[in-house]
Amino acid sequence: MPLANLPAFASDLIAALEALGTERVDTPVIQPAEPFLDMAGEDLRRRIFMTESETGKSLCLRPEFTIPVCLRHIETATGTPKRYAYLGEVFRQRREGPNEFYQAGIEDLGEPDVARADARAVRDARTVLANGLPGVDLSIVLGDQSVFEAVVAACGLPAGWQKRLVHAFGNQERLQKLMADLSDPAPSGVFGPEVDRLAILGTLEDEAKLVAHIDATMEATGYSTNASRSPADIARRLREKMELANTRLDSRTLALLKEFLALELSLAEAPMALAAFADKAGLSLGAALARFESRVSALREIGVDPAGVTYRAAFGRPLDYYTGLVFEIAPAGGDLVLAGGGRFDRLLTLLGAKERIPAVGFSLWLDRIESVKGAAA
Repeated sequence: MPLANLPAFASDLIAALEALGTERVDTPVIQPAEPFLDMAGEDLRRRIFMTESETGKSLCLRPEFTIPVCLRHIETATGTPKRYAYLGEVFRQRREGPNEFYQAGIEDLGEPDVARADARAVRDARTVLANGLPGVDLSIVLGDQSVFEAVVAACGLPAGWQKRLVHAFGNQERLQKLMADLSDPAPSGVFGPEVDRLAILGTLEDEAKLVAHIDATMEATGYSTNASRSPADIARRLREKMELANTRLDSRTLALLKEFLALELSLAEAPMALAAFADKAGLSLGAALARFESRVSALREIGVDPAGVTYRAAFGRPLDYYTGLVFEIAPAGGDLVLAGGGRFDRLLTLLGAKERIPAVGFSLWLDRIESVKGAAA
């Protein structure tokens, strides 16, 4: 697909998105880099194209639309609920395909009925693809980061380890490595023998010694004049690192996490399977499971048969701002993702919104859709 021109079906696609009760928006190609670097995740950070303004401000070519659309919403203060549709070029390094490509999609902001909005995102993505690709069977894979977070929290791990595991959700290789590290932690010693000895001691007097040692080291190296954290802050962080380095995951908890992550079945059967897992494991997952069941019911109500959707407990998407639902749609029997999306309830607050705004959305890859169209012709 020549990037200078939109594919022939693009006008029909954006019309289909606008017909779903959305407002068409566009955002600048040049974007402030900071929100992407801070919130989009390591996978995207490695692949964005950076530049700099004449004043030294970090900028980037637009690598995706969710953050720019959310920023635009905050800047224009248009109120919610609001559904935005977009179509345009994004720029990021890809393992396969060109680094400049077209995406379209919907961002659904402020709908208070979370289950309904989640179900609508899945349905709308599937409907647009099905109408644009007649005769092509589509498969939907769905995951839920909030259920994984609830399982990890119920296992009673330290907050630092919970954060690490949740951060790795959807990256199987990284998640497996973290679980291996937890089950067989490396010996501590990474901070130097004196700091390790002081950090691991527990009395107030030794806390003071640790802070004094850090303070003296900073003074000796001249670092203290430029430090953004005090010796006390650094000492507290060292203790947290020591706790993480010395936490060991017992065999039962490791087995529970592995059992959960191995779940893969029809979404229609998933609520019962998750409830059975929680009961067997003795884990309290009530709120997360209630939200999950509400979404399944909402999908049924708007015409998406959960029996035709695959729930995969370990499934996630490589963007750090997701908080709940995550999903992808591909041709049945293939792995070419045509649409992907999920829920990102914390993102708008992090971007500067004055109040919490629930949000969900999805993106469509136009070059991939075109390749499937060509193969089906």
